[in-house]
Amino acid sequence: MAAPLRTWSGRLVARPWLVAFVPINAATAGFGIVLPLLILISLHGSWAEVAVAATLYNTAVILSSIAWGHLADAHPQRRAFLLLNYAVFATLYAVLAGVRSIYALYGLYTVLGLVAPAGANASNLLILEKFGAEERATAFASFQEMSMVGSIVGLLIGYVWTVSDDALRSLLYVLAALAAASAVALWFGIREAPQSLKTSNVAQHPESLFSRLRPHTASGAPVAFFPIRPPWRPRPIARFRAWAKEELRHELPLILLASFLFNLSANLFNISYTPYLYAAGLAASSIFLVNLSNNFVQTLVFPVTGGLANRMGVDRMVGRGAYLRALGYLATAGFTFVALARSATFGANLLVYGLLGGAVAVYTTSSSLMLFRGLGRRDPGRLLGVNSALGGVAAVAGAGLSGVLALLGSFRVVFLVSSGILLASIPLWAAASLAYARRRDAAQPAHPAPSEPTAGGSPAKAR
Repeated sequence: MAAPLRTWSGRLVARPWLVAFVPINAATAGFGIVLPLLILISLHGSWAEVAVAATLYNTAVILSSIAWGHLADAHPQRRAFLLLNYAVFATLYAVLAGVRSIYALYGLYTVLGLVAPAGANASNLLILEKFGAEERATAFASFQEMSMVGSIVGLLIGYVWTVSDDALRSLLYVLAALAAASAVALWFGIREAPQSLKTSNVAQHPESLFSRLRPHTASGAPVAFFPIRPPWRPRPIARFRAWAKEELRHELPLILLASFLFNLSANLFNISYTPYLYAAGLAASSIFLVNLSNNFVQTLVFPVTGGLANRMGVDRMVGRGAYLRALGYLATAGFTFVALARSATFGANLLVYGLLGGAVAVYTTSSSLMLFRGLGRRDPGRLLGVNSALGGVAAVAGAGLSGVLALLGSFRVVFLVSSGILLASIPLWAAASLAYARRRDAAQPAHPAPSEPTAGGSPAKAR
């Protein structure tokens, strides 16, 4: 078995073929900004129509993730799944460049959602299968680096491409070429692993789990789907009652609920954020730069969050991350109360959205560590399936609520509601920490009380 990777270059690029993930991440990061701008600028659509598109996409991701998970277990051809995923992305990006109807865009974007989980499953399983146990932490760190570098490259391309003109349609052809480049590189650059693993194995490795939970775009709403279908059992209501009674003594329900509120607030905020920037008068190139600040700060902060968790403790760190993010939401709401010049709006959002990127890096690492700690020796597949379901509901609900508020409210209301939802999650994280401490203390064996000090003045050692 290969020796652990210790060089700086080995930590950055654990294997040369991991570079193939840079173009696809550049394509998806750029597309995340192009799509709402395509609706708002090229199709003369509205904020509500952006929310409808997001709702359809998120719904498709949830429904298809179960099917893709079972297909990945039944047919362990990782290259084929990745090729299909990236080829469909490339094709649909190119087709979207010629779309003139909002309904055609809805249909194509929904198809993208149906295909998206195929790549997430295959890429994680590919790394698990291609690297030994001692290399996996380095491999997944490298995979994350390639993802973040790709996102920054994609947003830089979007900025350069639109700096002189809002050339969104031609930019889609560039993104299609990037997705196709990843498909070709992966097909010719790697081989299948000799042994295949199951989707459930992702939940048994913290490095893979963190990779799935980490947001790969500026949205800051990590929704990792673990499509594991629990076997049918008789008397489901009685079993559910027994499960709920057992979970009342555990911190996991609090963690799942707090994560749900975070994902709900993040989806509500971010789906509305690009329409807000456009309504505030920012050009497409400026919107790309604002999103670049988020990704850039994430890239800087993520590598240090592990050490920060060791020094601060994950329980304090998760609350700080959520609190900082809520402050960013409130600051954005504050921008809507004053009439700012376009340059001031750009600068203020550049700073605040960068802060939100750092906050989500801190939050994601600490919340993932708390989740993995809470799983312990329990059934990780089933519990992460519950977490996936809640994340999916939060994604759809956030998009739907954004659409409702687009018709009945304002951007200010959206950002204030997002902040309120996120602030409501902070006491839940504190309660989860207390529940874990009580459970840990109860599990520890009782020790005899220390003896009284001896005549020499030092306490006798406990046996």
